[in-house]
Amino acid sequence: MTKIPPIKMPADAWDELNFPRPEENDFDRVVERAISRRGFLGGVVAFGSGAVAMSAGLLPGGAAEAAAPQSRFPFTPIAAQTDYAFHVPEGYKARVLVSWGDPLYDGVAEFNHETGGSVEESDKVFGENTDGMETFEIGGHQILAVNNEYVNSDINLPHTEDGVPQSAADVLKLQNLQGVTVVEIAEGADGWSVVRSSPFNRRLHHNAPMAISGPAAGHPLLKTEADPDGRAVLGTLGNCGAGKTPWGTYLTCEENFNGYFGATEETSYSDDVAAGYERYGMAAESQYGYEKFDPRFDTSKNPNEPHRFGWVVEIDPTDPDSTPVKRTGLGRFKHENAEVTLAPDGRVVVYLGDDERGEFLYRFVSTHPYVAGGDTDGLLDDGTLYVAKFNDDQTGEWLALTPETTGMEPADILIFARMAGSKVGATTMDRPEWVAVNPYAVEAYCCLTNNKNRGVKANAGGDATPVGGPNPREANNYGQIVRWYPDGDDHAADTFRWDLFVMAGNPEVHSDAYAGSSNINSGNLFNSPDGMAFDTSGLVWIQTDGEDSNEGDFAGMGNNQQLAGDPATGEIVRFLTGPRGGEITGLCWSADRRTMFVGVQHPGGSWPAEEGLPRSSIMAIKRDDNGLVG
Repeated sequence: MTKIPPIKMPADAWDELNFPRPEENDFDRVVERAISRRGFLGGVVAFGSGAVAMSAGLLPGGAAEAAAPQSRFPFTPIAAQTDYAFHVPEGYKARVLVSWGDPLYDGVAEFNHETGGSVEESDKVFGENTDGMETFEIGGHQILAVNNEYVNSDINLPHTEDGVPQSAADVLKLQNLQGVTVVEIAEGADGWSVVRSSPFNRRLHHNAPMAISGPAAGHPLLKTEADPDGRAVLGTLGNCGAGKTPWGTYLTCEENFNGYFGATEETSYSDDVAAGYERYGMAAESQYGYEKFDPRFDTSKNPNEPHRFGWVVEIDPTDPDSTPVKRTGLGRFKHENAEVTLAPDGRVVVYLGDDERGEFLYRFVSTHPYVAGGDTDGLLDDGTLYVAKFNDDQTGEWLALTPETTGMEPADILIFARMAGSKVGATTMDRPEWVAVNPYAVEAYCCLTNNKNRGVKANAGGDATPVGGPNPREANNYGQIVRWYPDGDDHAADTFRWDLFVMAGNPEVHSDAYAGSSNINSGNLFNSPDGMAFDTSGLVWIQTDGEDSNEGDFAGMGNNQQLAGDPATGEIVRFLTGPRGGEITGLCWSADRRTMFVGVQHPGGSWPAEEGLPRSSIMAIKRDDNGLVG
């Protein structure tokens, strides 16, 4: 068995170490496709909302800039940076709102850089590695719900060698630092801060009680000795992107849950469990070592426990005593975020990406409409899950995942949504991450972060990853953003048209498709678009989680960053850069839109302090004139 290195390895690299992807079949046919067809690329890169197939093509960056109207960005773009600081434009200021380890309650010790905090108080402090987040205004109170995606255990457990847990107490500390933090925040004379001991404050960690609802609740594959009914579970894992419902609840999305499970004994699993383990990446040894000290994460003792993760969890931030609910109707996979919108008839539409190379883009459509003030408890339980198929002619369709189309039972479709998507011939994508819906046009966008395996290797299920459609480059290390327009201006429609809003690249290094689309130039270079959200002015904000070496193919890109894009013109400019080694992820606003909250995950150096342990943090960004920032 391959010895698994410490936790520093990214989740996708850890997956492929354990489950090497099969080589692509018909490789010659794959390579012959769109990579060198400039006409094809020119057709799919389009600027201007609704401008399907009206692209400027791969024009030189200068030509695109000359044709653009006056910018409507309320800031002067900044240059790429490579240091260990956080940079915003002139006329703006950024300060830390909260960092990993900050107390949420009175009487809890301030952060200790030598120990990383105590296990006894690890569930009473702000969690590690902030990711997706949303704000809520509740009776005049500002509430922030934020994901704490995973741990950097070598930092969180500084007393250990390489962060490998040495005891059940070490594992408990790591479990407590992850999940979701719900916290009240307030703005005072010195800026924004946490309201300690607010009745709204709570931590939903890996041992917090949660309910399971929807079509898969009670299924035999979700039952365990501790939960023979298959309707109650402890904890939420790998909380990546987020979402917000029209009725005011928070959706947290479970992504890389597979890395938490391992087996302390050699075990034979049933065929369906074994097949699911293979497709979802469960290995004999976990990435975090939980199974050595907590039998719940030992698949040789609890083979069904992994089936209880990989869901979207609904949380009511208004009621700190409420039990979060895992909504199985939204399917089980490596969820990035959950973008919620409404169809013209009031039905709820949720867009969902599966963040792994070669996996799929999904959509859920509720059976019943949302009615303001009505009962919303079952809206995300009763509906149909679809998967996207993109055609090379810039049309597409949503394929319903039903017993008739998949040959699978209803609950099995949801538990093994990836296999269901494969059965209907969904399009393998370049890591579909955050989805954002334009509030002023009937269109949606999805960050396709990157895919070094495009046109080279199949996905985890053996599905081919051909070059073409919204994934037009072989061995794609830069990423792109796909945009689609539902037919009939209806997000519940089964067909759509699509284009690419941008293909990231480097025109300073390449002169072919890897130079990127015409809205990429020397002043806005970036790679690996990941997070994304619209503001109330109609700008789309793009956050990156990519290569920050600033060398070779990535020369001139600097650290990870947040950019702003204009859907009407395709113009993209850089707004901020994070500290070296960090990812920019998570974006929301205060109720008055005068403060932008941005997350920094796994920073390098000792950021945000001059010395000590690096700490993931949320930044509060304001204009010097207190004007609107979104």
